[in-house]
Amino acid sequence: MSRRIAVIGGGQNCEHEVSLASAAAVADALTEAGYAVLRLSIDRRGGWRVEPGGAIDLADAVRVLRRCEVAVPVVHGPHGEDGTLAALCELAGVRYVGSGVRAGALAMDKWATKLVAAELGIGTAPGVLLGPATAPAYRWIGPVVVKPVAAGSSRGVTLVTEPERLEPALAAAFALDDRVLVEDVIIGREIDLAVLGRPDGSRDVAPSLEIVADGLFDYATKYGGRADFRIPAGLSEAERKSLAEAAVAMFDGLGCAGVARIDFFLTEDGPVLNEVNTMPGFTAESQVPKMFAAAGLSYPQLLSRLVEDALTGYASTA
Repeated sequence: MSRRIAVIGGGQNCEHEVSLASAAAVADALTEAGYAVLRLSIDRRGGWRVEPGGAIDLADAVRVLRRCEVAVPVVHGPHGEDGTLAALCELAGVRYVGSGVRAGALAMDKWATKLVAAELGIGTAPGVLLGPATAPAYRWIGPVVVKPVAAGSSRGVTLVTEPERLEPALAAAFALDDRVLVEDVIIGREIDLAVLGRPDGSRDVAPSLEIVADGLFDYATKYGGRADFRIPAGLSEAERKSLAEAAVAMFDGLGCAGVARIDFFLTEDGPVLNEVNTMPGFTAESQVPKMFAAAGLSYPQLLSRLVEDALTGYASTA
């Protein structure tokens, strides 16, 4: 019989629509690969739905998950990628694809990620952490990037090049989070790496991807069909090695599992970490599947590997 897999999309955050698209693509690909897929979604208010069918309560959602061999949480951002769904699966005793509670929470918090990177000797952009009480005292002294501490898909992220744009940029970020990060602008090439952690402890690093964008790689560029991805990125062997080592170090330092995308700026002084995504965009046209496709691993094959590794990894640690 086919393995029964639950795919969860949606979520209570600004990445809701992106997550639904990722989850639909994942479910279609796993069906193509021969799995029996059950589709679940979480609406913007936290309500659960099962397809075909309709609205169910949380207790019923847990019962549905327990009837599946593996859950694939494809909920980006807060209340999903931040370890929330991993915690639900842990408490329900359901095997799942991806990072656990600790890694999800740490990676979702951009300030915590910077602290981990610093301990590992990996460069990050100089920045300050602001809250509602400290933000009014902040003074603009040059170009900065303002971003919510815990949000994704570049939501609430603003490049501030003039002092009069600072206040609306902070307001946009605070609309999504009560903690905001203000970082110096880093000049460098945007290079993404994808790391796949295997149950035996090995790490597969996909060919690197370079984002070529005119200005900030914002939400409209990411999802409006205007993104220019170049795979593999044109790197020297020394650059390739330093980026791969830094990506694996962040993957392990945060305690990630499954697959994660680690984003860098490549500067004259070496890699500078931008952020870590433990549940990145996951349609066939998203960065991580494209990177692994360049290594000869198709989208359905990548998803099958994640599902089977979740089963193997669970069995080896249970």
